Amino acid sequence: MKLLHTADWHIGRTLNGYSLLDEQKHAFDQILQIAKDEHVDGVVIAGDIYDRAVPNPEAVAALDKMLREINLENKIPIYAISGNHDSAKRLNYGRKWMEYTNFHLNTFINEAFTPIETDDVQIFLLPFFDPLDARVYYQKQGMPEENVKNITTIGAAMQLIVSDMVKLFDKNKKHLLITHFAVTPNKDEEIPLTSETTSKVGGLATLTTDQFKDFDYVMLGHIHTRLASPSETVRYSGSPVKFNIKEARLKNKGKGVDIVNIDDSGITHEFKPITPKTDLVVLEEDWPTLCDADFYKKQPINQDWFAITIKNFDRSEHVQTNIRAELQKRYGTIVELDYQIDQDKNELENTAVNINEISPEETVDKFYQTITGKDLSNKQKTIVENIFNEVERENK
Repeated sequence: MKLLHTADWHIGRTLNGYSLLDEQKHAFDQILQIAKDEHVDGVVIAGDIYDRAVPNPEAVAALDKMLREINLENKIPIYAISGNHDSAKRLNYGRKWMEYTNFHLNTFINEAFTPIETDDVQIFLLPFFDPLDARVYYQKQGMPEENVKNITTIGAAMQLIVSDMVKLFDKNKKHLLITHFAVTPNKDEEIPLTSETTSKVGGLATLTTDQFKDFDYVMLGHIHTRLASPSETVRYSGSPVKFNIKEARLKNKGKGVDIVNIDDSGITHEFKPITPKTDLVVLEEDWPTLCDADFYKKQPINQDWFAITIKNFDRSEHVQTNIRAELQKRYGTIVELDYQIDQDKNELENTAVNINEISPEETVDKFYQTITGKDLSNKQKTIVENIFNEVERENK
């Protein structure tokens, strides 16, 4: 069996007010072509299909066309789950009749205990959930109330769920899991790579690889770079598009998908790159350098997007200057502009940001930086994320 592993499409996402829909369509065209060239037996989408619980009409239309091309026009099965950005209830609509075209989509915990069966493989589709979802599920299964109350962490919930999945294993088949969480190699180690909300995976509520040891292979979503994969058999595909500057800083570590081969000799994966339509270029230089023709003419001006930080910037010297306009004359589209006021103290002053175009977590982080001059700690980021996840879950 051969599967294409992708995740975190976040259809409908914007980058500081700039729509990424054309970028996402361009990436999808390549994903579909890779699937056809590799003659895959299915496409795995490991959560965060949409960027918002209530996506805009353009995002819905775009995703509908993408899924139709994969599943109906090219007859390629889809194995998908909802992520923390998706509305489980909304995505679940039409799930039953989708299965008739081999479009398998799970958005609730109870659905994860019916694996997709092939001649050689059992595929378990476990959508994103929080401890409250797990408590509700196990309460409905008749678990004693005192045991239900003990499900207070994602780790405790996952231990119960995986143990129940293992009971369903066919010993003559390989066992694959598709899910959407932050997973680290062990309880003490942090992976210093970008995630969707924090600068370190350790800032999220994490699981560990040992919790998935019973599976032959785990296909993950949630972290936007494959470099965060905690092991050779527990892997992220990463997002197909760059969504922020932190991802753009990972130079020569481009986006793509994994082709996962399952046969009698074992399970292997091969990375297949995706070329962006419009790349995101990060520049961090002083004002004279940025305005030097010898420098900016070497850049992909009027082709790619730029995120520029002006180092050692003195506002008093540019009172009458429209900084953004001057830079746009030289570079083209600038999606983010920052100023490094004092390099020695390493204090950053950000330009005004439309809070409607950034995540709630980023809004809190920017406010905290403005007031204290410091970043939120990992513990603080986890608290903020949990609060907003709970608010979003209640609104779905």
